[in-house]
Formats: sequence, C-alpha cells, structure tokens
Amino acid sequence: MITPTGKIPLLLIDDHALFREGLARLLETQPDFEIAGKADHIAAGLQQLHDCGPELVLLDVDLGGERALDFVREARGRGYTGKILIVTAGVTDLEAMQLIQAGVSGIFHKHNPPETLCEAVRQVAAGELFLEPRYLRGLFAAVDPQAIDDRPRLTERERIAMRCLLEGHANKEIGARLDISESSVKALLRGLFDKLGVRTRSQLVKIALDQYRDQI
Repeated sequence: MITPTGKIPLLLIDDHALFREGLARLLETQPDFEIAGKADHIAAGLQQLHDCGPELVLLDVDLGGERALDFVREARGRGYTGKILIVTAGVTDLEAMQLIQAGVSGIFHKHNPPETLCEAVRQVAAGELFLEPRYLRGLFAAVDPQAIDDRPRLTERERIAMRCLLEGHANKEIGARLDISESSVKALLRGLFDKLGVRTRSQLVKIALDQYRDQI
C-alpha cells in the first residue's frame, strides 16, 4: 500500500548488483517512490514480499539460474496482489505471454531511458498496463486460439478498448481513441470486467489473448 508519506513502496529484484543499486539510486531521486526492499534471487524476493509488503515489484527476467515466471507464480500463489513490472534486457515472445498470463502488469525494456522507466512505474502503480509494442505481435502469435462458442459478445467499442489495453494505452489515450471522456472509459472498462468476470486489467489482457485474439 502507499506509505503514510504518499510514496509508492518498491521492491527491486535483480541478480546484478551494479544494475540493482543503480536502479535504486535512480528511483530514490523521485519524490513519489520509496525503496522498500531489494533482492537478488527468488527466495529473498519472496521473503521481502512478506516483510515489507511493496506496492510494486520491479523484476528482472533472468535471475541467474532462476526465471521471473517462477517468482510471479509463487508470489501470486501466496496471495500477493500488488503490481509486478518486468524490467529486462530481453524476453522471448512465449515467456512474455506467460508472464502476462501469470499476472504481471507490464514489461519494460532496459534499453529505454530512465525517465521512461519512472513513468512506466507510475503507470503500473496507478493500475494501468505497460506493454511495449514490440511484444504485441509475438504475444498474438504465441497464443493458440481456441474457438469458444459461448463467450460473451463484445461491442465494437469494447473491442477497441481491449486492443488499446494490449497496446499499453492509459485511460486518457483510450478516451481520445474512442472520442469519449475518461470517466466514460472507466465505466466501459468496469462493464468489461463484469461481462468477462475479471477484476484487473492484467486479467482482462489474459482474456483478450486467450479468447478474443480473433476479434481484436
């Protein structure tokens, strides 16, 4: 949860100490971030989840002999409901799809400038998704679509909104695309959540990939 000072508590998990410490110093320069914990492998990261309860985890994909996907699955299995942002030098299309399905809120590439990372953290902490366009084509290609005859029917506006979510757009951008207000976007998304039986944007993206790829 947000700290009493209004800052977003962050947990950094990366096996490279130089990058991890540099990332911590970068984020600590921001007035709305607080480093709640740091770890270099899965077991330590899970312990930090228990000890400091971060609002958001910044997680590397390759943790030496371990993979981010294992951490995400274990964390979700233990009931962690916070946000997870993957920060990586690269991830395969299949693993990107698996990470999204497991419940991460975004995938950020380390080659991007620092200010972009700070905005991505804020976006994810606010409940938005951050997914770089470079992964979209691979995500669609990696999914084996199943024909589901009894799936709820989507309106054209709902399909566009789901596509915008996959592209990582915030509510304001979705509103501009649909020519509606941000409050109308929120209402539209709430309707989608109810229609498809999900509670978060990450779950909505999973449904989009699994069941509606042919429509969006």
